[in-house]
Amino acid sequence: MIKILLSLLLLMMGSGCGFAQESAFKNARLVGGPCQGCEAVLDFGDRQLSPTDTLPEFGDNEPKIKITGTIYESDGKTPAEGVILFVHQTNADGVYPKRGGETGWERSYGYIHGWVKTGVDGRYTFYTFRPGKYATQPAHIHPIVLEPNGKYYWLGSYFFEDDPRLDDDQQNPDAPRGGSSGVLSLKKENGILVGERDFILGKNVRGYE
Repeated sequence: MIKILLSLLLLMMGSGCGFAQESAFKNARLVGGPCQGCEAVLDFGDRQLSPTDTLPEFGDNEPKIKITGTIYESDGKTPAEGVILFVHQTNADGVYPKRGGETGWERSYGYIHGWVKTGVDGRYTFYTFRPGKYATQPAHIHPIVLEPNGKYYWLGSYFFEDDPRLDDDQQNPDAPRGGSSGVLSLKKENGILVGERDFILGKNVRGYE
């Protein structure tokens, strides 16, 4: 009897998660202005997302970095559960590499990307490597967020504090989307460089309400 009850409970939990995810897709709505390729955040297929992901080519590149943080609800205090964060970047040469045959958003984003989904504590982590500069722009990593209510939008890029190409607006933005500038100060912990950045859902995102 206990096994049957546990099975039913697990089935209900699984159905609930599936419903939440299905609901997010059903209500998917781009907010915060135009965004070419932002639909990538919806395109994780049948992957089982978790709060941690490792991007392609992590093992073959240096320096390796770990980027982590907490996503909060719009009150800036409550950890946001079930939020999906998509990130994409260039390789070390500043190129968005392709494997061939890409369609849709991957034709411009390339294959160095990943998705994470926050748990009850709102935490997320992804492992990657430091990208190269892109043309005249500083090295950066793009984040796009999908909330459980279906709203999705771009956030300001992650940058690196020691990058000489950073301009004043990138270092000290007046109203950063997501509530943080994105300039990472990397510190070595257990053999890997670690940067932290928190987000507040909807903060400084035009047309969010």
